Amino acid sequence: MKLSSEEKLRLKTSYGPWALITGASSGIGLELATHLAEAGLNVLLHGRRALELQRISHELKERFKVQTEIVSADLSADDGVQELLQAASKKPIGLVVASAGFGTSGLFHQGNVADEVNMLRVNCEAMMVLIHHFSTQFIKQNRGGFILLSSMVGFQGVPYAAHYAATKAYVQSLGEALAVELKPYGVDVLTAAPGPVSSGFEARANMKMNMAMQPEQVAIPMLKALGRKSTILPGFLTKFLVGSLRTVPRWAKVRIMQKVMGVMTAHQRSAT
Repeated sequence: MKLSSEEKLRLKTSYGPWALITGASSGIGLELATHLAEAGLNVLLHGRRALELQRISHELKERFKVQTEIVSADLSADDGVQELLQAASKKPIGLVVASAGFGTSGLFHQGNVADEVNMLRVNCEAMMVLIHHFSTQFIKQNRGGFILLSSMVGFQGVPYAAHYAATKAYVQSLGEALAVELKPYGVDVLTAAPGPVSSGFEARANMKMNMAMQPEQVAIPMLKALGRKSTILPGFLTKFLVGSLRTVPRWAKVRIMQKVMGVMTAHQRSAT
């Protein structure tokens, strides 16, 4: 799946000359950064692994002849967010892709509270600070865009991934509202809610995911939807799973997701 020449021109014209991508060192963030660079946007790449970011930065610069810059920072810390904002202040940013995030799984009361707090800060607080900062800037420009990474688990409670799903519900709700608030100012907000994606997420979340999509299967649909939709369920599997639950009562969705997540985290409980 590729972007057409028309789509590349639209992205560059509407959201260039620079895009900021958090979580750009792997997974969906890396895939989006690659396609944005291919479309001719300069990219400010954020991640935690400096060496990997340097490698990616060099590769994108060589392949697509765009400008690149990296920021290695921990978004669970206040100084990490401020470091990213300081680097971005020197660039004419027109698009922010909030892809950084991670998950936890298992019984919530058995989890490490420090990990849960850090997840809340990265998935929600850091994203919110970035949106607040750049929405002001984009309104002054009368143009700009945001891509926020929600999840299909953000539409109901999910036992065995209770707090992670709650952070994605925050993203989904915020994105839906801001799409309406910012539209009169020429600012586009897209909230993408993919299903399972093979991106290294499952290892950190300690999950075993079957039928996971690849990042390239969701990145292109997201970029095509930017400026045209407010929410997208990228990938056939995502559409099927969410669509099949659309008419199910919320309490029943929670029970169904309990079974789904129970399969993904069964190895945790069998080891205790």
